[in-house]
Amino acid sequence: MLPVDSLTLPRFCGVPTFMRLEQNGSLEGIDVAILGIPSDSGGPYRTGARFAPNAIRAMSVMLRPINPYRGGVNIFETLRVRDVGDCGVVPGYLEESYRLIEEAVTAIAAAGVVPMSLGGDHSVTLPQLRALARRHGPLALVHFDSHSDTWDSYFAGLRYSAGTPFRRAVEEDIVDAAHSIQIGMRGSLFSPTDVSQSVELGYEVLTTDDVFALGAEKLAERIRARTAGRPVFLTFDMDFVDPSAAPGVQTPEAGGFSAHETLTILRKLNGLNLVGGDVVETNPLYDGPGQITALLAATILSELLALLADERRGA
Repeated sequence: MLPVDSLTLPRFCGVPTFMRLEQNGSLEGIDVAILGIPSDSGGPYRTGARFAPNAIRAMSVMLRPINPYRGGVNIFETLRVRDVGDCGVVPGYLEESYRLIEEAVTAIAAAGVVPMSLGGDHSVTLPQLRALARRHGPLALVHFDSHSDTWDSYFAGLRYSAGTPFRRAVEEDIVDAAHSIQIGMRGSLFSPTDVSQSVELGYEVLTTDDVFALGAEKLAERIRARTAGRPVFLTFDMDFVDPSAAPGVQTPEAGGFSAHETLTILRKLNGLNLVGGDVVETNPLYDGPGQITALLAATILSELLALLADERRGA
């Protein structure tokens, strides 16, 4: 169950899996399943996020198992984690892809395993929420993003896209907006209601400026108070990060957080009942030299694993 030791076998050897874990579709005997969701059929701007899961896996070989920011927790001595590969999708057919994603996450949840997913555009979060809410009830959503993704529709009245999942989730009663929070909104708007529409749905919304004013410690306190011990799904859109540190995203937005600021925020989180999470919107076709966005996305997912390991260790 432990990953390949990079002090024994060089990182460039073998087929890349997330953090050099075993890749096996079996859910038996594990705590966490790393699932790739290679779908970008919901992207209203760029395409290319379908290639993100494998790009993130390829850069994740750089990561090591011990997280020194959480008391030296060794992720894989605390959690049994397996890369279970990718779920099926149907390119260009979003609702059919939703069915396949929901089936995959339902199986993971039914086995008592926590899904941690690599997207894919942000539309892929909705079927994951459907699957997990069936097991845990309405979820508290912790949503890092520069966009609210609570529009009612795109283009010819289309209700499903990367811009609509968190309105649909409230309408379907799979997210408890009264205990959910959106973090990092910024940039120009389609209309004056682009942020207030989330507040009207019941979300707490913190803009990028709000987060800088609060600081990482107080932000963690706000998230912990808002979620209040409820089952949490944490979704991280890579455009939360400034394009200077994460150029390879679906919908870049200037004026965001550095890589260091982003990781500091995540490392301050604690006290969350994490039942699932994803890192979405990486687009390898636009990534910078050295695949810096893919490396940061891999690091962010490893931080979610460390958060879960720290909570399990504390319990």
